[in-house]
Amino acid sequence: MVLIIVMKQPTQIAVGLLIMLTYLISMYLYPSMPELMPTHWNQKGEVDRYMHKFWALFLIPFISTVCVLMFYFVPKIDPLKKNIAKFGNQYDGFIMIFTGYMFYLYILTVIAHFDKNLNFVKLMIPAFSVLIFYTGCFLKNAKQNWFMGIRTPWTLSHKKVWEKTHKIGSILFKISGIVSLLGIMFQQYAFILVMAPVILSSLFLIFYSFFVYQKFNKKKA
Repeated sequence: MVLIIVMKQPTQIAVGLLIMLTYLISMYLYPSMPELMPTHWNQKGEVDRYMHKFWALFLIPFISTVCVLMFYFVPKIDPLKKNIAKFGNQYDGFIMIFTGYMFYLYILTVIAHFDKNLNFVKLMIPAFSVLIFYTGCFLKNAKQNWFMGIRTPWTLSHKKVWEKTHKIGSILFKISGIVSLLGIMFQQYAFILVMAPVILSSLFLIFYSFFVYQKFNKKKA
């Protein structure tokens, strides 16, 4: 209820309602669920970890709540909050995509209790791909700020470095989102295909921002 009260825009209200729905589902299902529920799957799609039903049902809603509150309130104290307003639509879109992703994972976790043959990993990959691909779209529009984006000492110190790094980052994350879809076909390598592109892209962008910053400094010298 707190989320709905503090959110004014349609997108924000939709996010709040989606999170509230997860709590309502959890409260409805809690009495009928077994003490232990599956919460983790290996790359073959086999259950390899269980949690008490309280955590299995309420952990994702809680994480979603904390993340969304952080997404909406931390930018208000960002020294560059005026820049965040410049890409507000894309920012709200990212929050919506993220919340939808968490809700989808939550629903898969619940369904897995009823369907023992559910291939969680295979079903999770498309949602992850959408999240990463949209992150690429988001990075293209992100303006310099202290909260969201590729925040290195060099991107935060130079506007042009921020812009060039995010332009490349947008391309890399879009490619990473597409590559991760291959995990559906090659499930034995799903973890590598899903995580490696994102990790490698992130590491590359750290070094890239440093070298671009050095390049701009040399021009000034």
